[in-house]
Amino acid sequence: MSASYVIGVDGGNSKTDYFLFDVQGNFVDHVRDGTCSHEQFRDAYDSTYRIMNEQIGQLLARSGLTLDDVSAGAFGLAGADLPSQKERLNEVIERIGFRRYAMDNDSFLGIKAGSERGFGICSINGSGTSTGGISPSGRRLLVGGLGSELSGDEAGGYFLARKVLRAVYDSFYRMGPVTRMAEPAMRLLGVAGKERFMEQAVSRMLGRALPNTELMRILFAAADEGDAAAHGIVDNTARQLACSAVGCLENLDFDGVEEVDVILAGSVWVKAESPLMFELFRQHFVSLTDRRCRYILLDVPPATGAVLWALELAGGQPVDAETRRKVIENVKARM
Repeated sequence: MSASYVIGVDGGNSKTDYFLFDVQGNFVDHVRDGTCSHEQFRDAYDSTYRIMNEQIGQLLARSGLTLDDVSAGAFGLAGADLPSQKERLNEVIERIGFRRYAMDNDSFLGIKAGSERGFGICSINGSGTSTGGISPSGRRLLVGGLGSELSGDEAGGYFLARKVLRAVYDSFYRMGPVTRMAEPAMRLLGVAGKERFMEQAVSRMLGRALPNTELMRILFAAADEGDAAAHGIVDNTARQLACSAVGCLENLDFDGVEEVDVILAGSVWVKAESPLMFELFRQHFVSLTDRRCRYILLDVPPATGAVLWALELAGGQPVDAETRRKVIENVKARM
């Protein structure tokens, strides 16, 4: 049998989606499992290999297929941040048996999923943050993903939740401005007075039980009402995201591209109940570069990008509009 199938993998920090399609863009099967990120396991890449090999084997076996039937694979993986990490993950994928494949940080999937041209910049603002870029020539660059101290990752739900707690604590004990966030944050954490606020915050943080989504709702609501502390947090994050996105753009070969696609992906971008962060992001972006851009809010699952990328590799060219539509509809139906 000729190699008539492709596999697309979206491996995040909490879950992994494995998709099997044929080279015409028809859905065949889907498996969802927990994380395969090497950063989540004591034995690191050994667990990544074990989990991915098992799940891909299951995906193929259910259709009576083997890797000999697979023309190409594409992998967007959390934890593929540094060159050494990417080298090790490439070794894992080749050990599984793939010969024609693409692998990079999961931020790159947003570009393939969100841009019909298959190149551009993707700003991830979800539980964490990073920025990926793919140029028309196929060059790729990842900016961030290594922490707020080292690479300016001052965004994402986890970071923003802690900034809310910090602003409230500052207002209590560090001469910070009075903030509208204090009362709802205390109510959310179940504390009656400021004396117990930080004890409860630390306990929740150490137990990985911070209510990040609710804290962000408090943040955006206060910022919309003109709260200075909340607005400062949102504005700083918008600027840091813009710096990473423009830095990624300027370090890739987009010369001659009249308008660059800038895809916004991740739960904070997609589910934010206020347009303020985007408005500030766009203002900072424009202040940092004179390149024309088209901003696209990603409304399809990033896993779509893995399938489309694999189809590109299999066919040697970007997929046509009808195949793209078919893939997006099929992935959406199963996410």
